[in-house]
Amino acid sequence: MGILERILARKKDSASNGSPATPPAPWRTYLVARGDNLWKIAKREYGDANWWYEIFNANRRLIKSPDLVHPGMTLRLP
Repeated sequence: MGILERILARKKDSASNGSPATPPAPWRTYLVARGDNLWKIAKREYGDANWWYEIFNANRRLIKSPDLVHPGMTLRLP
C-alpha cells in the first residue's frame, strides 16, 4: 500500500467512526548518499518517483534547487 492509499484510508476510517484523525506519523530522515537525487530517493522510499516534489517541499530550507542534493545531507521525509 502506497503512502497516498494510507492517507486516504486514514481519512476514511476517521470519517466513518466519527473520531478525529490520528496524528500523522513523525517525520523520517534520510541521509543522502553519493549518486542520490530526489527522484531516486522518492522511488526508493515511496515506490513512486513523482513524490520527489514532496521531499523537495519538506526540505526547502535546506535544498535551494531540486537538482542540488549532496552526499551527507540529512533530508526530512514526509
